[in-house]
Amino acid sequence: VQDSHQEKIITVSGEGMVHSPDFPHRYPRNTELVWRLVAPINMRIQLTFDQRFGLEDPEDGICKYDFVELEDLTENSILGRWCGSQSAPASLTSKGSQIRIRFMSDEYFPSEPGFSIRYSPLPVSVSEPEVPAVIPPSQQGVEELSEAVAGLDSVEEVMKFLEPERWQLDMEELYKPTWHVLGKSFLHNKKARGADLNLLREEVRLYSCTPRNFSVSLREELKRTDAIFWPSCLLVKRCGGNCACCSHRCFDCQCAPARVTKKYHEVLLLKHRSGVKGLQKSMTDVLLEHHEECACVCKDDWD
Repeated sequence: VQDSHQEKIITVSGEGMVHSPDFPHRYPRNTELVWRLVAPINMRIQLTFDQRFGLEDPEDGICKYDFVELEDLTENSILGRWCGSQSAPASLTSKGSQIRIRFMSDEYFPSEPGFSIRYSPLPVSVSEPEVPAVIPPSQQGVEELSEAVAGLDSVEEVMKFLEPERWQLDMEELYKPTWHVLGKSFLHNKKARGADLNLLREEVRLYSCTPRNFSVSLREELKRTDAIFWPSCLLVKRCGGNCACCSHRCFDCQCAPARVTKKYHEVLLLKHRSGVKGLQKSMTDVLLEHHEECACVCKDDWD
């Protein structure tokens, strides 16, 4: 890679390797290299780190100067960032078919031997799912039908589920004024049509188990009593809301994260210098957990 800001795209059709310049010797300063590994859509990417690994040491446990970072582009999540002499993971497998590898070195303290990562395509094992026997909704019990209908997102979907062949006719009949059904509300012209059930459903979803913004104290979140951060609080996505509409077979639900990512946030770090008056001031990266997806989980399963 000649241009320090250019991403080099590598097609993963077989085994290959990316590494820091001059590996296993000292790598150059002021270098930024980015590789994007792209495998066929039905493949994953297997990554194996060379046991010889060494970059500039971290500061306060955070790799902020020289580091190698892996990003899964399918989920836009950082798989990890490594530096110093800490042992990198033996191997990693991507969730999708693309991985970005980023290497960064600053103008100080280049180390050796750097890093080397071997990559190879990994087929996705696909097993033929068993097709269960489909019971028509009209023959399902009340509990089963109630649970199935609760998982649908609109009146139209409910009608399609109940009567796939004639759901459009049912939709027309549903809101057609009939004297014996609408009665006084129709006579007094209070409403020519029923309530907007889709809107009612959407209002409930707003207060159900979903990712939402929470402010967290960095000192409490990172368990750092020796430092001061500015801003002292940051916004993260965390699961919140109730689980009133979870399965009828579960009477004690908890809103739990179903997909978690970790993201870096740059903040100002203030620390007392040991044996010296005054504060040490520096910009640093903090790694915070974000909940991307949430789900209601039975307490029995949770335990």
